[in-house]
Amino acid sequence: MFNKTKLRDGVNLYIRKTEQFKTVNVTIKWKASLEEKAASERTVLANVLEESNRSYPTQSEMRKALDELYGTVLFTDVSKRSSQHIVALYAECVNDEFFKGEDIFKKLWRLIRSTIFEPKITDGAFEQAVVDREKRNVRDRIRSIYDDKTRFAQKRMLEIMRPDQPASISAYGTEEAVAAITPEILRKTYDDMIHKDVIDIYVVGDVDEQEIIAQIKEYLPFNARKVEKQDAIQSENAAVPVKTVKERQDMKQGKLHLGFSTPVTFLHPDYNKMQVMNGIFGGFAHSKLFMNVREKESMAYYANSAFASQYGIVYVTAGIDAELEEKAVKLIIAQLETMQQGDISELELNQTVALLENSIRSANDSARSQIEIYDQYKELDENFTADELISKWQAVTIEDVKEMADTVHLEVVYLLSGKEGEEQ
Repeated sequence: MFNKTKLRDGVNLYIRKTEQFKTVNVTIKWKASLEEKAASERTVLANVLEESNRSYPTQSEMRKALDELYGTVLFTDVSKRSSQHIVALYAECVNDEFFKGEDIFKKLWRLIRSTIFEPKITDGAFEQAVVDREKRNVRDRIRSIYDDKTRFAQKRMLEIMRPDQPASISAYGTEEAVAAITPEILRKTYDDMIHKDVIDIYVVGDVDEQEIIAQIKEYLPFNARKVEKQDAIQSENAAVPVKTVKERQDMKQGKLHLGFSTPVTFLHPDYNKMQVMNGIFGGFAHSKLFMNVREKESMAYYANSAFASQYGIVYVTAGIDAELEEKAVKLIIAQLETMQQGDISELELNQTVALLENSIRSANDSARSQIEIYDQYKELDENFTADELISKWQAVTIEDVKEMADTVHLEVVYLLSGKEGEEQ
């Protein structure tokens, strides 16, 4: 359980005191509205802040400072959730108790403060060379999706299904928006993030809570900021004609992606039931997709489903021989139809609940996983515990699963395959 302390309006601290780990994990999250242009700028900014600051002006000096703290780790990353873009700073250091008198944790706070509040800004802008370098790094990260055909196919399916909406906007932004970033633009992005974003700070480890609160107030003097409620995304679930799109690239194995909509989202009271439904449909190795599409009919190299709960989307991904597309689509839909008819066994239900339970319990083995899970589920209940979530899964019935399957409607069939005339 995390204990919450409100530091300022829009700035909250969550501490989980535990002897489970020999390290202390710190995560700081800046949250703002998800927009394509801003996502590009914030991603480049996250890279720039990680690499250097006024106290440690080069990458090598920054790495040396971390090494001197017994291999302390510090890095940034970006992600998205619903209609929010999230910039995160992650840090982990050994617990002070193993090195008496060295105040490693205070040194870490100083390093974090330098990273956040002492960027290398000259004449009102970041250094051009640093900005250009990190723009290239972000551009390469965006381009890397084209080399991963499964990720590319998923991206295209979402763009077709939810064009210009949060579901299809990349947390990294776009190459075009990254190219347009200047040192001056990045300075404004920095000011907006530091002074306007909602901030959640997490600390997990064997720590003194009051000491942590005092240290954060000393080293991280965030100002109060206006908190605007994020509107939940409403899933589009009206009956619409199914869109079928086929595209080709230089590749062999076909990538078949199906997008289904459901009115059940993360904030919906039936969210936990839909998690179980997805597990039986294609979420695990005992699922209907795996057992029938891949194993029994050998129609796919892999076949699974996932529930994008923030957007009300269930999607299926399968690796197939392109000429089998029509048969594969029919077989995938047939698995959903059997569930809509109530053809679900107690064994399938029990196995799914057991695997969901195992996934949440195994996540507890990592401090960072504890933070990520709580950061999501606290939107439902700030007193969230894994046991409460497990009890909700255990209460799901076969009839509940059937009802959830009935809400799922196919919207998009997308196939990415090799060019005509080439061997598949």
